[in-house]
Amino acid sequence: MAGQTQSPKQAQYDVVIVGGAIMGASTAWFLSDNKDFDGSVLVVERDTTYQACSTAHTNSCMRQQFSAELNVRISQFAADFVKNLRSYLGGDERVPELSIRNFGYMYLADNDAFANVLRESHKVQVAAGAGTQLMTPDQIRAAYPFYNVDDIVLGSINTVDEGFWDGSAVFDWWRRSSRERGVEYVENEVVAMTLNPAGTRVGSVTLKSGEVIACGHVVNASGPRAARTAAMAGIETPVEPRKRYSWIFKAEQPLEMDLPLTIDPSGVHVRENGGGTYQCGGHSEIDPAVDYDDFAMDFSLWENHVWPILATRIPQFEAIKVQSEWAGHYAMNTFDHNAILGPHTKVENFLFLNGFSGHGLQQSPAMGRGTAEWITYGGYRALDLTPFNYERIPNYCPIIEKAII
Repeated sequence: MAGQTQSPKQAQYDVVIVGGAIMGASTAWFLSDNKDFDGSVLVVERDTTYQACSTAHTNSCMRQQFSAELNVRISQFAADFVKNLRSYLGGDERVPELSIRNFGYMYLADNDAFANVLRESHKVQVAAGAGTQLMTPDQIRAAYPFYNVDDIVLGSINTVDEGFWDGSAVFDWWRRSSRERGVEYVENEVVAMTLNPAGTRVGSVTLKSGEVIACGHVVNASGPRAARTAAMAGIETPVEPRKRYSWIFKAEQPLEMDLPLTIDPSGVHVRENGGGTYQCGGHSEIDPAVDYDDFAMDFSLWENHVWPILATRIPQFEAIKVQSEWAGHYAMNTFDHNAILGPHTKVENFLFLNGFSGHGLQQSPAMGRGTAEWITYGGYRALDLTPFNYERIPNYCPIIEKAII
């Protein structure tokens, strides 16, 4: 029961996953689904209400419009997984049939430099099989007449496997299915780790309730708290919580067609929510790391920044009313804004699953599958995720991804 510390049933597990939100749940499920893995799995989640986790605050959308081919491939697997969820979960008729609401993402460039970025990214996406299209301002006006594009040089949109999907349903079924297959979830907290004398392996984790649990692998799936978890093993990782604000508003004059998830050149983004309502997000111009428990709203941001941008880009949004608002956290990888995966360079059984910088939900199927493969086989099988491994950080080999929101 949420709010009540639980003790594990065993004193030793082959895999201890620190964090039970979307990444931890994905890894646990893919381990449980892998016929070559027959070990024991413990998922330790500090708050099983999940009210403050990034998974609960997500935009719940996916896109293939990335500049790095590997990120495109990762999203393509996510789309296939969501659309075939029941099949992936063994044909279980209890599992819902899901789809993607393909209103697409619309990137808007107001200068030649960013327009060229969109053109180069378009080549990568099309080569990978994505349905991305570049649009001139006149083409945007014809297709989406509600936009003000007087300052726009170029747009980029893809309405194939880009848009809203039910992330909460996938999350719920990963947890439910993996539990039925023997994965153990406890509401507790890892507060310390003990390494072997050589400092090359985590031998055990200590829980808040006092138990010391021996482990074969430790998976750091603790979202914005990733650096705190890594520090328990004497490891530094460049992940910090950055505050992101969201609003749901109702328009007095709703648009007559679906609104793509629009990324304004200012960085403010807004999408269709249904029923004449829309969801938008943004952050302060000054974007520091924040405390892990800081979810306070900046109420001035809406009036002074977000609403004026919305009303300028979409004039029908001049008359709108906020219905709800909240602050959540990005697990920001300050090194290169991309995922950090794989084993540590010295502590060999400590695996990273961190730093997704805002695109974690859509990457969770591929990342959980890849982490499960690494634990089972010592390497990736279905999709080579090696470029994301932790070793690129001490080697200073950043992955350049130009499509970060």
